[in-house]
Amino acid sequence: MSSPKISKVSIVIVTYNNLEYTKQCLDSIILYTPKDLYEIIIVDNGSTDETVYYVKNFIENHKSIQIKLIENKENLGFPKGCNQGIVASSFDNILFLNNDTIVTTNWLTNLLICLNSSENIGAVGPVTNYCSNYQAIKTTYSNIEEMQIFARQFNISDKNLWEERINLFGFCMLVRRDVLEQIGYFDEDFSPGNYEDDDLSLRIFCAGYKLILCRDTFIHHHGSKTFSNDLESQKKFLEILKRNSLKFEKKWGFNRDYSLFIRYDLLSFLPLDLNNINGGLNFLDVGCACGATLLKIKNMCKNANLYGIELNDSAAKIAAKFANIISKDIENTDLEYPNNFFNYIILGDILEHLKDPWSLMYKLKSFLRDDGFVLCSVPNVMHISVINQLFNGSWTYTQAGILDKTHLRFFTLKEILELFNNAGYKVRRISKSVLPISAEEENLLLNLKNIYGINNDIFDQMQVYQYLIEAIKK
Repeated sequence: MSSPKISKVSIVIVTYNNLEYTKQCLDSIILYTPKDLYEIIIVDNGSTDETVYYVKNFIENHKSIQIKLIENKENLGFPKGCNQGIVASSFDNILFLNNDTIVTTNWLTNLLICLNSSENIGAVGPVTNYCSNYQAIKTTYSNIEEMQIFARQFNISDKNLWEERINLFGFCMLVRRDVLEQIGYFDEDFSPGNYEDDDLSLRIFCAGYKLILCRDTFIHHHGSKTFSNDLESQKKFLEILKRNSLKFEKKWGFNRDYSLFIRYDLLSFLPLDLNNINGGLNFLDVGCACGATLLKIKNMCKNANLYGIELNDSAAKIAAKFANIISKDIENTDLEYPNNFFNYIILGDILEHLKDPWSLMYKLKSFLRDDGFVLCSVPNVMHISVINQLFNGSWTYTQAGILDKTHLRFFTLKEILELFNNAGYKVRRISKSVLPISAEEENLLLNLKNIYGINNDIFDQMQVYQYLIEAIKK
């Protein structure tokens, strides 16, 4: 079999101060990347430290490598900087790399092997130590030297470790130039940064290309170094996040954080050997949003048949790219699935949004195989945060959480068990999701136990934020 084609890469790095991180990043590229494989394009966004001076010396000292510097007099933002880098680039593949990263042995070669393995792949990215979007893995190193040893053992190309995704985090993202020319560059409306990588990912995905997370490739990411740690900068950062979140939702018609969420908590109930089960397994995700959980199931089980129901039409269109999706209100829809059809029915944070969750659970039972499972998550209204609000007289509907203003029904563990029992299910397993509580909530919890003598079972229930349920037919 012929070796995969290895094409050249234009590495685009946008800088704004934080010179020490830029030094580490550039030095690692020189050390761990074949010099005939790449060029570097540095776009400086008006740094006020010695970054530009250092980069000019770096270029002078590495004349055997093609390095370009674009100097902006002011901070034009990350999306604009990346777009400037694309325009200045020479090669067929563009890699957007944060300056607070340190690359490793085989990093770029591995990413290129994946990208060039199929013309249907539009973008790829590695895993790291610090990242959102489920791209972070557990690591065992305590310094950079140990990190490089860890990465050298980790970075062994293996197509079995490639995972399809709907979106990739932009700290290190390798994209085909022809794909960028087709869908457009970064949306500069998201300047100075955040959500532009999700937007680009979705445009790549909607154009019919795959995005692959390469779990055979690791680089180090310091993380969140563009904004300093002082309170004013953190406040500004949160304001940018909120503003760009709203921009994203207006553009796409759904909330990124909710609609691209993978329900790893519910998937933990699935057996590890799904690929070894003979025959196809049928999965139904009720409230599937953009289908991120369904796509994860596809990565876990190649023979899975994917079905979903989603009220938000914009999100449903994304999921429909790879699954059989109904975009309707499940409570007002006659479902036409065959009886005894699904091996798994997933309801992630759904029951609390329904007018009549009891009737829905009874209706779904006919579509579940006799040996099938329901996987369900339900927030616990007995959580100490809710009780604390009641004690303080500050109870109010919120935008998210147990008292989310979109919730119509509220459950305790007792009511959850009664719902499943009355609808004809037997609860096999219950898992508890516990979140950190405030000092005030902890003090109230202990006082309730000591003063009112609540038993240990109730004490434990008041610390559970959400219940995860695995149930079968009776």
